[in-house]
Amino acid sequence: MIMSTTPKLEHKQIKQYKGIVTGEAILGANIFKDFFAGIRDIVGGRSGAYEKELQSARRIAFEEMELKASSVGANAIVGIDIDYETIGANGSMLMVSVSGTAVIAE
Repeated sequence: MIMSTTPKLEHKQIKQYKGIVTGEAILGANIFKDFFAGIRDIVGGRSGAYEKELQSARRIAFEEMELKASSVGANAIVGIDIDYETIGANGSMLMVSVSGTAVIAE
């Protein structure tokens, strides 16, 4: 599956638009990860725990979107938009949502 944030694909022609496809992932943050991330924020540095959670959520959302595109017969997704949000009490959950247009490109 070709996936792109651009509306067109270089060296490919979009033959058919199959519709909008989406993928979402909501992951809860672990209390121990929150604690250690808070310490890192105080002393500086990157929060590896949150980076891994973010990468996992993004991967899940993209996989879900790709499955939906495949189910409608698409071989590519163009115009992909990625959004990140924290939700829940005190931002205790991380949401990643992706959307794009499923197409058949040749």
